[in-house]
Amino acid sequence: MSEDEAVDPETAVAELGERLEAIPPQLEPIREGIEPVGEALEPVEESLEDAETEDDLDGVEAELEPVAEELSGLRESFDSAEADLEGIREEFDELEVPDDGDAEADDGDAEADDGSGDGEDDPIAAFEADLESVEADLEALDGEIDELEGRVDDVETGVEDRRGPYAEDVIGEIDDAAAEVEGTRWTEEGHAELIEAVDGFLSAVDPLLEADLSLLADGEDVPTRLVATLGAAGEAVEADGLDPDGDAEVIADLLEATDGLAGDVEAATRWDDLEIREQLRREGFYDVLDHVKDFPPEWSAIKVHEKRGNVEMVALALEAFDSEFMQEHCLEALGRMGDEAAIEPVLGLAKRRDEVAITALGRIGVADDTVVQTLTNFVDSNPPLQRPTFLALGRIGAEEAVEPLVEQLTAEEADVRSWAARALGLIGDTRTIEPLSTVLAEDEDDTVRASAAWALNRIGTAEAIAAVEPYADDRSYLVQVEAERASI
Repeated sequence: MSEDEAVDPETAVAELGERLEAIPPQLEPIREGIEPVGEALEPVEESLEDAETEDDLDGVEAELEPVAEELSGLRESFDSAEADLEGIREEFDELEVPDDGDAEADDGDAEADDGSGDGEDDPIAAFEADLESVEADLEALDGEIDELEGRVDDVETGVEDRRGPYAEDVIGEIDDAAAEVEGTRWTEEGHAELIEAVDGFLSAVDPLLEADLSLLADGEDVPTRLVATLGAAGEAVEADGLDPDGDAEVIADLLEATDGLAGDVEAATRWDDLEIREQLRREGFYDVLDHVKDFPPEWSAIKVHEKRGNVEMVALALEAFDSEFMQEHCLEALGRMGDEAAIEPVLGLAKRRDEVAITALGRIGVADDTVVQTLTNFVDSNPPLQRPTFLALGRIGAEEAVEPLVEQLTAEEADVRSWAARALGLIGDTRTIEPLSTVLAEDEDDTVRASAAWALNRIGTAEAIAAVEPYADDRSYLVQVEAERASI
C-alpha cells in the first residue's frame, strides 16, 4: 500500500469510536440483571444450609437451576461485549499513531494557521481515554459476575458434598479391590496377606449387613476364591437396600472398611516386587538342587524339573528369564516333556515366530485348535520359519493344515517342497496321495521326489504303496530305497 493509500489514523479512530459507543448500552442490561440474580441466589443458599435429606438436596438443585440459567445468560452477553471490546483494542493498538513530537509540530502549525492559540483536542488521545474507561467498567462488571458464579459453584459443590454416601460407592470400592486381586500376580506371602485382608474386611462388614459372609471354601486358587468372596460381599451390600438417608452411618462404616481393604491389598506382596532369582527361590524352583553340575544353576534346576515332570516349574522359568539361552533350554525341556500343560506358555512365544517354541509345540504333539491355527498362519512365510512349522504340523497330525501344505509342494525352493512332502507324510491324510504321486513323478529335484516317496510309504495304504513301487530302477538312489521299502 502506498502512502496515499494508507489509512489516516484519525479516520480509523473515528470509526473505532462509533463501535466503542455501542458497548456501554450492551453492558447496561447486564449490570441491571446482576442484583436480581444475587437476590434470587440467597434463598437457595439458605435452603442448602437447612437441607438434611436427599430429597432436600434435590429441591436445592431445582431452586438453583433457573438462577444458574439466568446468570449464564448474563455471562454470555458479557462475553459478547468483551469480545467486541477486545477487537477494538487490538485494531487500535495496530494503528500507526504519530508520536508526541509529530503531534506537537502539527499543533504548532495549526495554531499558526488560525491564530487562535487555543488548539484543538487530540481525537486519538480522547478515544484512548474513552477506551480505557470502558475497559475499566467491563473489568468491574466481570468481577461482579465472577462473584455470583463463585456462589453458584459453592451451592453446587455443597450439594455434592452433602449427598450420600451411597451403597453404590461401597460396591464400586469392593469391585476395584477384586479387580486388583484378579489382575495381579502375587507371591505366596501375598496370597496369605490377601486372605488376611479379605477376612478382616468380612469381619468388619458382616455385622453391618443382613448377611452371613465368610471366605469361600477351598478348592480354587487363592485369587479366584477371594474374587468370588468379594463378589458375594458386593451382592450382599446391594441386596441390603441401604438408604442414603436412613442408613448413612452404615454406609460410611462400610466405606471405611473398603478403604482398609484397598490399603491392605495395595500392601500385599506382589510377584513384581521380587527379583527374578528371589521369585524363583520363593516358588521352590531351586529346591531340587543338592549341588550344581552346570552353570548357571537355573540350567541344572531345569534338567531336574524336566526329569521329574515338573512342567509348572519349567514354565515358571520360561516366563521369568529374558535370556535367549535360558528360554531355549526351557522350551526344549517343555517339548521333550510333551505335557499338554506346557502348551499355553510355549504358545505365547510361538505366536511371536520363535522357531524353538514352534518346534516345542510339535514335540508336545497336541492338535489344539489354537496351536494348529497359529502354526498354519506360518505355512506361507519364509524358509527358516517354514521348516520347524511344517515339522510341527506333521508331528501334531494337523489335518486342518493339509491344504496349505499341499500348496507348498509347488513352492519355488526345493527345500520347502521337500519339507512339505514329509509333513504331509507325517499327517498321513489319504487326500495327499495324488499330489504326492505327482511330485514323485514330475519334480525335477530328486531330494524332493525322495521325500514324496517317503511320505507315501508313511501313509502306507495300498494306493500309496502302489504309487512308489514302480521306481525301483529310478535315477535317484534315495527314490530306489523308498521303492524297495514299498515292495517289502
